[in-house]
Amino acid sequence: MRLGAITLQRTLPYAAPGVHLAVVDPEVGGHRRPIAIRVAEDDRILVGPDNGLLWLAAQRFGGIVQAADVSRSPYRLEPVSATFHGRDIYAPIAARLAAGLDLDDVGDPLEPDAVLPLAMPMAELDGEELVAHVLAFDRFGNVMLDLEHEELTAGVGLKLGDQIDVNGLRGIYASTFADVPPGTVLLYQDANRAMAVAINRSSAREALELVADAPVRIRRA
Repeated sequence: MRLGAITLQRTLPYAAPGVHLAVVDPEVGGHRRPIAIRVAEDDRILVGPDNGLLWLAAQRFGGIVQAADVSRSPYRLEPVSATFHGRDIYAPIAARLAAGLDLDDVGDPLEPDAVLPLAMPMAELDGEELVAHVLAFDRFGNVMLDLEHEELTAGVGLKLGDQIDVNGLRGIYASTFADVPPGTVLLYQDANRAMAVAINRSSAREALELVADAPVRIRRA
């Protein structure tokens, strides 16, 4: 769920404004509601489950200004499958919205504050250290952090090429894996322009013994 929310947040700015459908729905058929929301910037509409998936993307575009519960929408496909709401609810609603209908036309009005937020840790400055947290891992063992480049440079004043300490392991703040020898820890900006920790040709997840939400303490070495 969290990785889906992060991916949506970081990739949506590269998509043209319009209606965006996203489904990561492990509780399909349960008590979570299907929703459609309008965000403050770019007149974007997001359609998906109310389980936190849409939350980060909505905040990136100024927050939610309008919402609808589409559980009982007249535009859903009948009969609705208990386990395939992507086909029977979300896709038909997204199509109607893309065709020009308003949120009030496709579902019941919902207070924006009622949309379920996604609980996330927040990076913070602790003296001369920046304390970030593990958001997710990729299949190589690289570690995605709740940290943006601006926080890194403003918080501890790091610049490219600086020696760093990451949870006790020495490394380099680098642009790419090729900038450091094999086996070296690097802090870098990933493809989504967020900060990540890796070890060239190895797994940072294993070397640092990290789990989701674990603190990652970064300082100048």
